Amino acid sequence: MSHPTTPYDLLITGGSLLDGTGAEPRYADIGVRAGRIVHVGDPDPDARAAEVLDATGLTVTPGFIDLHSHADFSVLAQPDAEACLRQGVTTVVTGNCGLSPFPLAPGEDPAAGGPGTLAGAQWRDLDGFAEAVDSAAPALNIAPLVGHGALRAAAMGDARTVAGPAELDAMRAFLATAAEQGAFGMSTGLIYAPGSFAGTDEIIALAAEAARRGLLYATHMRDEGDHLVEAVEEALLVARESGVRLQISHLKAMGPANHGKVDTALGLIGSAVAEGVDVACDVYPYTASSTRLTSRLPDWAMDGGSAGLLERLGDPETRAKILDDLRPAVGRTFLPEGVVIAMLGPGRYEDRVGDSIADIARDEDVEPAAAVLDVLAAHQGEVMIVNHAMAEADVDTVLRYPGSAVASDGWVLRVPGDGHPHPRNFGTFARVIGHYVRERDVLGLADAVRKMTSLPASRLPLADRGTVAAGQVADLVVLDPAAVADLATYAEPWQYAEGTRHVLVAGEFVLRDGEPTGARPGRVLRREPAAV
Repeated sequence: MSHPTTPYDLLITGGSLLDGTGAEPRYADIGVRAGRIVHVGDPDPDARAAEVLDATGLTVTPGFIDLHSHADFSVLAQPDAEACLRQGVTTVVTGNCGLSPFPLAPGEDPAAGGPGTLAGAQWRDLDGFAEAVDSAAPALNIAPLVGHGALRAAAMGDARTVAGPAELDAMRAFLATAAEQGAFGMSTGLIYAPGSFAGTDEIIALAAEAARRGLLYATHMRDEGDHLVEAVEEALLVARESGVRLQISHLKAMGPANHGKVDTALGLIGSAVAEGVDVACDVYPYTASSTRLTSRLPDWAMDGGSAGLLERLGDPETRAKILDDLRPAVGRTFLPEGVVIAMLGPGRYEDRVGDSIADIARDEDVEPAAAVLDVLAAHQGEVMIVNHAMAEADVDTVLRYPGSAVASDGWVLRVPGDGHPHPRNFGTFARVIGHYVRERDVLGLADAVRKMTSLPASRLPLADRGTVAAGQVADLVVLDPAAVADLATYAEPWQYAEGTRHVLVAGEFVLRDGEPTGARPGRVLRREPAAV
């Protein structure tokens, strides 16, 4: 305990503490000084503090860590990150699904729209991205991964071929630079171009470099539907062959024919853990995903990116071949009534945001597969969707798995905005507490908090965040478990969550009495490079 003559900057009293470890709640006072927790324990009647926060009737937790976010660019445009703060999120992990804002190839100009920019890159390296984020002064922290798609584009341009030895060496070099500059890991998006063109051997080679440098490997696997089990087997093969720590992103089974396969997937993961493979997963608490409409297409149709796709759609013979490859998925992993337009630019279907592919097909008197291609052609191949194709029982199963962390897979940080985004942007963490803990008893509150705090922190790792203990950074949340609720719905997504009273980032209030303070003490977190 700190000497009573040394005042705290803040003393939180009277609250029920869930420390993030999974331990049951206990009553404890928390003293904060210079952005760190310096005391957790019994009340000290002699303690002095510049400010005392009475948390009686409330619960104190570590700040929530969103292990799978796509806020790489939105954090620059929306640095207040109010949607996150109102859920208690204090750190987001970016660079997921193979997409990251760095690296660019030497000499590539992001303003010119070259191959690297097609994979999401805008900065030469992590240092450049971090400088931009820190200049924006976000309210929360960013923990960056480097995306395989960006590595591939920097090394290979827009080539959609198997990487040769020289190209692999170039990718390793870019990966090494990212590691040396503090990246926490490498991600793949094997369902998206250009990652979908990489073979397993390429991923193993890069994962081995990641392992050598102590990085996490997070993967959006090659398939989450008919070939989910095979995709899990591929991911585990990569981990076994390379020795890398593996994070399977947003584990789920798409399409009614595949519901229940998460049991097999988790069985494979559990067996690998028993063998000594370091593997875990994450999950969002919804039965719909959100992604690009082009992800429904065969890989070959995306050779050359959106420009290549548009060229193929303009050729009747090639368009017919794309239709032939798309049709078998319709009604199986692609449910036209469940694929809802979330966002698109100006064009013929700009007024159809919120409508399903089935709605459009019916109005246009065409088959659903043809409607998909019509919408893509009319909007330069850039269309975001919400895809209703998962089972609630599967979400429950993955949430209950001890090694699953809660993650949003979101990117929108503030309301209002354009389009019809997935409600997970605004409600993921609140939904777990309100719906899956309080209303349905799928999880206990202590375990749910662990899945949002110490578990994701351990995966990166973030040694000084994720628990409430002396010496930890004072990223803290004070909430009312009886009132926490997600208000965003599929029909009305632009709504903040409620029930979070106070949020601190490094000891500074960013949310007080349920309202943002305007303080923006967040920064880009960096991993200490491993000795190699």
